[in-house]
Amino acid sequence: MSHLPLNQAALDQLFLEARTHNAWQPRDVPDALLHRLHELFRMGPTAVNSCPARVVFVKSKAAKELLMPTLMESNRAKTMAAPVTAIIGYDMKFYDKLGKLFPHQPDAVNWFQGDEAIFTSAFRNGTLQGAYLMIAARALGLDCGPMSGFDNAAMDQAFFADTPIRSNFICNLGYGDPAGVFPRGPRLEFDEACRIA
Repeated sequence: MSHLPLNQAALDQLFLEARTHNAWQPRDVPDALLHRLHELFRMGPTAVNSCPARVVFVKSKAAKELLMPTLMESNRAKTMAAPVTAIIGYDMKFYDKLGKLFPHQPDAVNWFQGDEAIFTSAFRNGTLQGAYLMIAARALGLDCGPMSGFDNAAMDQAFFADTPIRSNFICNLGYGDPAGVFPRGPRLEFDEACRIA
């Protein structure tokens, strides 16, 4: 199947004019839109279709109060103001679902032996899925404010206690207020970051 390149407006929305947002309009993000977001980002490729990302969409007042003390002080106000904060985690027992996700290779679970191999695959592919989430969010008209700057152990205790899921990064979602956007930082040129071999 061949595809035509996206038009300039789509490229602008996804990359060229998209920005990291720090301030938010007081507009709700409906649960139905978060379901639609999942329908999109889950389709991005992962190794052996492992799909290790696990996401908590923090919306309620109670969940935000649980979230706030896990954040660095400098990240609290903007995160509390965001309509949604996605906690992107990765499942260290993702292989338990390979029977569903990779059924044509029944022994795929045996490919993941040892903590290092499990962590490497879960973290790498879960991070990929977090990036797909942000691109899908922008495609659906949402703005993103991804960040680190939190206590992973506290986050895991608050949202993933007694599970094999670990937090990776968070991403505020909603409709950004352009007044809170910082000047765009420079990017590396092709020859600084790439080579063709």
